[in-house]
Amino acid sequence: MAEKDVIIGLEVHVQLNRLNSKLFCACSTDYHDSPPNTHTCPVCLGLPGTLPVVNRRAVEYAIRVALALNCEIQGETLFYRKNYYYPDLPKAFQITQYDFPLGLGGHILIKGEDGEEKTIRITRVHMEEDPGRLVHAGTIDRAKYSMVDYNRCGMALLEVVTEPDLRSPREARSFLDKLRNILEYLDVFDGNLEGAMRIDSNISLAGGERAEVKNISSHKGVEKALAYEITRQRSARRRGVAQVQETRHYDELRGITVSIRTKEGAHDYRYFPEPDLVPMRIADWVPEVKAQLPELPDAKRERFVSEYGIADDHAKSLTSDIRVANFYELVAERASPRLSAVWIADILKGELNYRDMPIDKFSPDQMVEILDMLEKSRITEKGAVEVIRTILDQGGDPAAVVAARGLARAEDEAVLEAVRAAVEECDQAVADYRSGNEKAINFIVGMVMKKTRGRADPGEANRLVKEALDEI
Repeated sequence: MAEKDVIIGLEVHVQLNRLNSKLFCACSTDYHDSPPNTHTCPVCLGLPGTLPVVNRRAVEYAIRVALALNCEIQGETLFYRKNYYYPDLPKAFQITQYDFPLGLGGHILIKGEDGEEKTIRITRVHMEEDPGRLVHAGTIDRAKYSMVDYNRCGMALLEVVTEPDLRSPREARSFLDKLRNILEYLDVFDGNLEGAMRIDSNISLAGGERAEVKNISSHKGVEKALAYEITRQRSARRRGVAQVQETRHYDELRGITVSIRTKEGAHDYRYFPEPDLVPMRIADWVPEVKAQLPELPDAKRERFVSEYGIADDHAKSLTSDIRVANFYELVAERASPRLSAVWIADILKGELNYRDMPIDKFSPDQMVEILDMLEKSRITEKGAVEVIRTILDQGGDPAAVVAARGLARAEDEAVLEAVRAAVEECDQAVADYRSGNEKAINFIVGMVMKKTRGRADPGEANRLVKEALDEI
């Protein structure tokens, strides 16, 4: 739950990995399955005499994201050098933006702890290059040595910085889920790739110094790290231990944060304008990029409710992933939109999540066929769930699964016969029902379902059993 004294802000580093080349050089961004240090060149390694050249498409992607986050795009922006030494930074400085970021003053809406929509303000969105990647032989605080892979060095990054508007770890995770959703709608990054989104979480208790937990690679990790920090900082306050401003690392294996260093200030980085890159004037470009923005999650959710007449909760679930939203629209064109929403949002998504499978493991044609059989009473709801599970686990098409597993809905005469047999066999349940225990009917209906191997409609079976009992 939200706590008034908890103050959380996030710095989210988004890798624009849908680009074909890095931010300042022509090196390929398709490095994830490659050996270390094979996607590098003199520019991204910062060798003497090399000059950076800005990737125009990267700037377009950045404008696209800033607009989608409701930011005010700055007419002119420029790059700076952020000076610090770390083994994964070969130039000993990072090219980033400082006083003149690309976007300022945005916001997005999330579901707050109270269940209501909450506005989270975006301070700024700016561009920068990604450092390399350190591979530690052990945990970061106990490693015997570390190796450096520069394949990631020079990848185009966007840093999205929030105001300290978040009040709980769950709200932080909700923000990250919503941000990822927007980014995937924009088609600027693939969130499943290593390094696609890395988060620095700033957290403090009211009146205390903040701790920055660096480079968390998952939304679940952010939630757990913040929960740990709240407990740690509360404990320190109770014991009278002063909280210092510091940088910490989240150790996922141990579920704890460990101190790395006291926090630097901006002056420690000695920012100055990048002399090898001229200022970028992008004001005239913004209207063109804005006109090409796709329909974003909130707008799509509202359209689903108004156009298809579905519940808002179902619309939120369906639009939380662009692939699911597209899947739903393909199904809704050929089947009942409301029935499609219920079965995709409540049943199919649940089965996919249980198996950690993406939506493309199921086809719209298969969903349409299952819904058609349901509407025509050829299978029961229980049978439809069984068909979905079988296809996900073993493959096949719906009609073949129904035939092979005997899932076709029982004929009326077969159900009536099962009802008569169940009533005759369940003397005690019949007596209980007739003496006023209405719940006893459930036992008899269960026997009917067992005799028909689940192929009877439960509602119809209940009605028929009740009619049979009333006639006794």
